[in-house]
Amino acid sequence: MNRDQADHLGPEHLDAERYILGDCMNNARYVKSLRDSGFQRSDFSQPSHELVWDILVALHDAGEPTAPAAVRVTLEKRKETQRAGGYGYLAALSQYISGDPLYYADQVRASAQLRAEADLGRRIVQAATAPDAEPGVSVTFIDDYLKHQQERAAGRSGDAVDALLAELLDASSLDNMPVLEPLIGDLFHLDTLARIIGPSGHMKSFVVIDIAAHVGTGKPWHGHHVTQGTVVYLVAEGARGIRKRVRAWEKHHGMKMDHVLFMPRPVQTRGPEWDVFIEAMRRLEPALIIIDTQARVSVGVEENSNTELGLVVERLDDLRRATEACVLVIHHTGHMGEHGRGASAAKGALQSEFHVSKKGDNASNIIVTMKVGKQKDDEEGDDLQFGLKVITLDGETKPDGRPVTSVVLECLAPSGPAHNSPEWLVQILDRADIPLSWGSPRVIKWCAESDIQMRKSKIEEAVKIRKTRNTFDDPRNARNDLPPNLPRDLETPSPRDLGGTPGEFEKNPRSNIPPQTGGGPGDAPSKPPSPRSPSREGGGEGDTTPETPHCTVCNTPLHGYRLDRGYTTCLQHDAA
Repeated sequence: MNRDQADHLGPEHLDAERYILGDCMNNARYVKSLRDSGFQRSDFSQPSHELVWDILVALHDAGEPTAPAAVRVTLEKRKETQRAGGYGYLAALSQYISGDPLYYADQVRASAQLRAEADLGRRIVQAATAPDAEPGVSVTFIDDYLKHQQERAAGRSGDAVDALLAELLDASSLDNMPVLEPLIGDLFHLDTLARIIGPSGHMKSFVVIDIAAHVGTGKPWHGHHVTQGTVVYLVAEGARGIRKRVRAWEKHHGMKMDHVLFMPRPVQTRGPEWDVFIEAMRRLEPALIIIDTQARVSVGVEENSNTELGLVVERLDDLRRATEACVLVIHHTGHMGEHGRGASAAKGALQSEFHVSKKGDNASNIIVTMKVGKQKDDEEGDDLQFGLKVITLDGETKPDGRPVTSVVLECLAPSGPAHNSPEWLVQILDRADIPLSWGSPRVIKWCAESDIQMRKSKIEEAVKIRKTRNTFDDPRNARNDLPPNLPRDLETPSPRDLGGTPGEFEKNPRSNIPPQTGGGPGDAPSKPPSPRSPSREGGGEGDTTPETPHCTVCNTPLHGYRLDRGYTTCLQHDAA
């Protein structure tokens, strides 16, 4: 072999890569150690070594052994044995055992960096010395180099096909994917894009400042666990009023609103400053970034265009990827009041969306409702309701001498039936003294007039509950089975008079004569009833025809409701 054709580094310059693969084939725990250190497949110089490394990683992730035999069987299944160097080369790799693959990983990584820099230099020299060279052309190679380095940092090789194949995951590898980390209970999560929507002036900003304060201080948010972290609030709308809300929250809760930072001006998502904002947030590493509002950071964007709004969402997602924070966007609803204003491109990218609205005309009766509009991977929880408490700021007055005030949220703890349930409507109807005799049509009409929006089936169920219940302590619910002309003093049942003389049983405790029903003290005992109806007195002993029950006093056949309800006497001989 001519000298200029020989490998001037010698065959041993690849031994570092072979020691890495050999150690991993003989001890699976080295695979995890190398990956934790930042070692990547693109650090290998040989495609065959990249292939063997991919097999080792796949076996390790599947919980299977990484022994040489397992590597060989896997390559045979994929029909890539020759691409990996053949059986002989695989057997030789298994003999490279150092016991310290991390040492060789540093050497391999340094060699990969030098190869990339040398390749960049060669391309720049070739472009600059070409006959048709032009100034500035070689700069494009530097851009390519930086892009290649970013790909290497992401764990991909320069080959586009290999990069795509490396991203494929089998079912078992899904368990290694990171799960959503909660920020506030099951409502907000880290590394997600969320949004709060609602009509203008419906307390959205008050809800958001309350969320920011609880995340910054780590205080549980109205019964939901909070992961404490830094909060950045981009106040692109209403910046002058934020100070009062912060001071009111601090006074109400008796603590400083720590770890909450405010940016009191809009930063445009489509402008060059957004990249500066992303880099600043990446260095700060906040847990929550609030954008208030979406419209103010996307000035000039056509909201009804899915294409233009999609670019805004992508820029917001760039912020999420760089910081792994929860990016919470505030947005107004359209004319219908139920959906975010503009195109629907934004909602598809959201992990969570909430609708905030209020009812009432002053702080004493306003109720703010926060309703779940979307939860991509969790069950949608119940609505949250808040009341408002007016807070007077200490030492601050208006020019006319009146005190400066603001409001804070107070959670309205759920009590009784769920809102808009049939049981809830039963309580509303009872409080309004709606008669029990009202049927479903009248109740449906009353609900419409009272601005109670419920499905017909739920209203019918509530009417049924009111008609069938039997609660005697409520006169509206009491049932009256007694005859309509019965005197009031007979409505309460009294003990039945069993006859006899007062104290008779106490004076003659061994008497086995059963007491007789009917008359009072001193009356002769009544004639015992006949065993069968007079019309059947002559019947034979074998007659088994059912008899009609008779009054035990006058032997009159019982009929009607007294027969149906099991009375033993007729009405005129019933002492009760």
